[in-house]
Amino acid sequence: MPYGEIKRVHFVKDFDPLGKPPVRNAFHSRPKLDGLWVRFLFKDGDALEGMLSSNLLQLEPHGFTIVPPDYSYNNQRIFIPKSALAEIQVLGVVGSPLRRKGKRVKNQIGLFE
Repeated sequence: MPYGEIKRVHFVKDFDPLGKPPVRNAFHSRPKLDGLWVRFLFKDGDALEGMLSSNLLQLEPHGFTIVPPDYSYNNQRIFIPKSALAEIQVLGVVGSPLRRKGKRVKNQIGLFE
């Protein structure tokens, strides 16, 4: 298969061609994994959300390796070639080290202490 015709490559736990569940293309709520929450828009109009590593050293020159929304079932990772994409949108940053913890007020009473 020519590289230009590849839309995405799924890395799965088990290969079972008969029991194939529907692939979830978006997160139902904000993801819990650390990284960049992104939406990939393909040239054919399809869309897929996933989590990219926030470590820029892990970016690949030919495409992106993401953790898909349904990673708990069978999909471990998905590789998406840049040639298949029309647009990439960053939806959020999850687990940023810049996020500050809330400060506790000194005179606040503790209900369960």
